[in-house]
Amino acid sequence: MKISIIIAGVGGQGVITAANIIAKAALKEDYNVITSELHGMAQRGGNVECSVRIGNVFSPIIANETADAIVAFEPLEALRNLSKVRKNGVVLTDINPIIPPLVSIGIGSYPPVDEIFEKIEKHCRLIKINADEIARKAGSILTKNVVMLGAFHSLQILPLKEESILEVIRETIPEKYIEMNMKAFKMGKEEMKRFSSQNE
Repeated sequence: MKISIIIAGVGGQGVITAANIIAKAALKEDYNVITSELHGMAQRGGNVECSVRIGNVFSPIIANETADAIVAFEPLEALRNLSKVRKNGVVLTDINPIIPPLVSIGIGSYPPVDEIFEKIEKHCRLIKINADEIARKAGSILTKNVVMLGAFHSLQILPLKEESILEVIRETIPEKYIEMNMKAFKMGKEEMKRFSSQNE
């Protein structure tokens, strides 16, 4: 058994926290797990990318077209990592773009979101959710990473029990935010049920 996942987004979105939650849950269930992280100027909205590999794996490096899934907290970061996911893999992404600071001041450009989604759909299965909106409904935009975790767990790509992930969230998140994050995880899962029923 070998599962390779890329979690990508920009600084401040909780990408590394999400990757660590998956890794710790895997360890709780006695799986071998390797993670790595790459980030640009993460504090300033730069890109952040984590790889999480579970099972019979010996390196954190995910070769092109070998990842089972990309979990992207931002559409352009999904596209940026697209070459890593296999043809029958999945990209789960939030629909809300975060325009990089350089683009805001006229250096460079951000492609139309529809074009981003079109390119992804040509390569593999695409699942889009409005994670920002769900996180706000759960109580705070800061729970977006846990919304994405809940949605991703529903895809049954991870070999992990929901209880293990929730246990790690309880251990990781400050106590006063635990209830909000539990709600966010559940709402992420519910969103995937809605998505599945609409696309059957």
